[in-house]
Amino acid sequence: MPLTTSLRSPPSLSPVFLPTFPPSKLQSLGFLSSLSLSFVTCASRVSLRSNGFKVLSQSRPFVSKGEIEEVGDQETKAYYSDVKLKLQAQGLNVDSCTPGNYNLLYCPKCKGGSLSLRTLSFHLNQDLSIALWRCFNLSCGWADKISLEDREQQHDRQMISERGRLEPLGKELLAYFAERKISEETLRRNNVMQAVGDEKIIAFTYTREGLFVGCKYRTFAKRFWQAKNTEKIFYGIDDIKGADEIIIVEGELDKLSMEEAGYRNCISVPSGAPQTVSLKELPTLEKDTGFQYLWNCEHYFEKAYRIVLATDGDLPGRALAEELGCRLGKERCFLVQWPKRDSSSSFKDANEVLQFLGPVALRETIQRAEPWIVSTSA
Repeated sequence: MPLTTSLRSPPSLSPVFLPTFPPSKLQSLGFLSSLSLSFVTCASRVSLRSNGFKVLSQSRPFVSKGEIEEVGDQETKAYYSDVKLKLQAQGLNVDSCTPGNYNLLYCPKCKGGSLSLRTLSFHLNQDLSIALWRCFNLSCGWADKISLEDREQQHDRQMISERGRLEPLGKELLAYFAERKISEETLRRNNVMQAVGDEKIIAFTYTREGLFVGCKYRTFAKRFWQAKNTEKIFYGIDDIKGADEIIIVEGELDKLSMEEAGYRNCISVPSGAPQTVSLKELPTLEKDTGFQYLWNCEHYFEKAYRIVLATDGDLPGRALAEELGCRLGKERCFLVQWPKRDSSSSFKDANEVLQFLGPVALRETIQRAEPWIVSTSA
């Protein structure tokens, strides 16, 4: 059952003004006359870092200081020229400005008042992506903010920055996964890493076509988050490319557990489960924001005739299975019943079964998944 695509509009920017004037500690750059900047440059269409991830760019990505130390190529010069033209269109002459600092300029609106003073506070951030200004002449007050890069460029810069904050799993986190019966081999194949810093934060890296898309972070206290504007996709989406049988689970740890049981054709939803099933009709694709990850990956399901929904056994997990079934087509979906823990309860998810019953029991549980009974009544 083919799925259809959806279109989403990028979020708008709201002006933010900071009226402080921090002292300048950076040498003047001469802005356009000198191109010896080391904190902004450009990279090739596919950038590689030492941790092995790649970023696919459809526009000029930015690289922070330390990645590439020299700039001066024609593409960088063209970008600076474009920045200057955008600001000149606002009447601003920024040749003498230092990015990252607050600069006093003559206001093109009030010309500095009767005394011709520099009354306009102008700030261009260090990566030259955003400019904001305000005139402090009481009779003027002109203020504005503009973005100097498009949304794709912002996303590229975010991805490069995020990759630079990851490192291989340390002993403490490896022990954490070992307790949950997840091997180092499985962790390496799925590029599970940790955030740089003293706090032990797991980083589940999301990739598509081998390219780094973003991370989902998890603490020991089960606090989860993703970077702002990260594209929503399934975790492990490359593992089901061309698959005719697919397993969907509710968390990254469950996806890793399935691999320990011999199933690589498994993906996890990125954002957990809804608390209840929606009683409303399915929303239009543009408004179906809670399942954006499904529509972003819809073509991966084109060949699938058997989709096993191995969501958690609690009420939200069953609600997630219902919502996924409605969108994927219940006639090709199969439901998992988790084994009994005792006379009054069952195991909740794939990782619990792996921990307490082992990989063989988990594999057999998936094999026993039952087809969804679709009502034929009108």
